[in-house]
Amino acid sequence: MTRLSAPSPVHAQDRPALSVVVPAYNEQEVLEAFHARLAPVMEAIGLPWEVVYVNDGSRDATLSVMLGLQAADPRVAVVNLSRNFGKEIALTAGLDHAAARDAVVVIDADLQDPPEVIPDLVAAWRGQGVDIAYAQRRVREGETWLKKATAAAFYRVMQRIGGKVQLPPNTGDFRLMSRRALDALLSLREQHRFMKGLFAWVGFPSAAVLYDRAPRAAGETKWNYWKLWNLSLEGITSFTVGPLKIATYLGLATAVFAAFYAGLIVLRTLIWGNPVAGYPSLMAVVLFLGGIQLMTLGIIGEYLGRVFNETKGRPLYLVERHRPSRVEAAPTGGVAAMPTGAVPAAPSGFNAA
Repeated sequence: MTRLSAPSPVHAQDRPALSVVVPAYNEQEVLEAFHARLAPVMEAIGLPWEVVYVNDGSRDATLSVMLGLQAADPRVAVVNLSRNFGKEIALTAGLDHAAARDAVVVIDADLQDPPEVIPDLVAAWRGQGVDIAYAQRRVREGETWLKKATAAAFYRVMQRIGGKVQLPPNTGDFRLMSRRALDALLSLREQHRFMKGLFAWVGFPSAAVLYDRAPRAAGETKWNYWKLWNLSLEGITSFTVGPLKIATYLGLATAVFAAFYAGLIVLRTLIWGNPVAGYPSLMAVVLFLGGIQLMTLGIIGEYLGRVFNETKGRPLYLVERHRPSRVEAAPTGGVAAMPTGAVPAAPSGFNAA
């Protein structure tokens, strides 16, 4: 049986200064190694901290590993989603439950983004007075040339059609955000979430921190090319109406070409008579125009589907279990308060009774 628990307010001074949010899906093989590297790095920073592990409906022993880490380390918080919602939603759930009063760090559990870079992000945040310090990849080890090429092509496309929202090239989710930037981000509750775009959309002063991305430490990547393609479509359709404009211009160009061709046929008939037109050329024109129409309808359908999903008003996720960290400065058993101005996607937690 599950029961609904309302969030209890927690004063800012009772919360850890930093939260590290780690979404995970089937990461049982690497979580312990990740935490073993994260803990000394965060300790060396010298600020009270917690780490929020989010289990995104894993099918392996990821949740058990998380609970084991929490039993051994009071700075560990665990958020277990009711099912797999996808990384973008899981990341949002972790940010919702981050109790930090000063800043939040987002990082993946596969150790491709080294925890040892976090002090550099903190130094940029403190030293340069920025709200967002994002880790920019200088080297991408362990990735195929095809993945590197497609990633570079995606960032080039987004730079050209992104309009006022410009994504920094070679930048993933690994970053530090100040509390006010996080509050602004959490006020955006759209269903179709492309977090890299949302990070850029909120603005605020930002700085890049260069680092070398390492190969995955263990396990297998969950991002095949089909999922990456769908994520690219999500990013493009979430932050620009460029495809709709392209469809409009393509339809206009096709109409101009058809009018020109019709005029050419009339002119040829007046000059050389009216010979019987060839069947292949007729089929080619019909199939060409049909293909243009179907492609345009597909683009419209992508946007219409997103409008349909947004109008349902469903919560972004449901929490099966939330176990907050037991940092010394925080009240035992307290639930992290939602940030000011943020609209909760779901109640603070569905705690197992």
